[in-house]
Amino acid sequence: MDDLRVGVVASFDFTRDDEIRRWVPDGIELDVRWTAAVPADDNLAMVSALAGPAHLAAPVRSLCAGDPAAVAYACTACSFVRGAAGERALRAAMTSWGARRALTTSGAAVDALRSVGARRVAVVHPYAPSVGRRLHTYLTEQGFQITRITGFALTADEVPAVQPDEVADLIREGDTPTADAVFVSCTGLPTYDAITPLESELGKPVITANQATMWALLRAAGAKATGPGQRLLAS
Repeated sequence: MDDLRVGVVASFDFTRDDEIRRWVPDGIELDVRWTAAVPADDNLAMVSALAGPAHLAAPVRSLCAGDPAAVAYACTACSFVRGAAGERALRAAMTSWGARRALTTSGAAVDALRSVGARRVAVVHPYAPSVGRRLHTYLTEQGFQITRITGFALTADEVPAVQPDEVADLIREGDTPTADAVFVSCTGLPTYDAITPLESELGKPVITANQATMWALLRAAGAKATGPGQRLLAS
């Protein structure tokens, strides 16, 4: 276990690497690499570009030089914007470039929601409406009933400035009484500190993009993520 290493490829604008490390237990090394930048003027155009497997070639190969047990592409929209087929293509490409086990945030989120027994899901996201519609389609195609999808249409420059208490307010606003769980999309949002208190307050699992990614990544490597009181990690 002391020599176990896992890897994350993040989009060029990802700023939450300190947060995702909080899910990593002692004795496991996490390496993070970033994609090259793409134009960010339009939300849909940016994530569609980053959904192209070629953008992952260099960072995945760099990570795989250290022989990680598993590699995740930690970008939710980039991995759902081209649908389930696009998500599969990303994983296949990562494997072809040396990843022993490959996963994406959107795929991890689906597995996480299923793990906590959620069928009806309230969804919160910061995307432009065009990207939010793709998220709705992706989750619906995976078999979930969306009780409400709440988009806050933040720009790429605004997401890094969002604070945990603001995320908590967004989750409260987006929840519905009939939802089995709340899913918070976007790896750019800080969620670690909000999960446990909100699960207690709302009485249901709160699954977030970064949480699901690290849960799935560490599980693929044969380890367990750390997050006191988080329901997903106990499932």
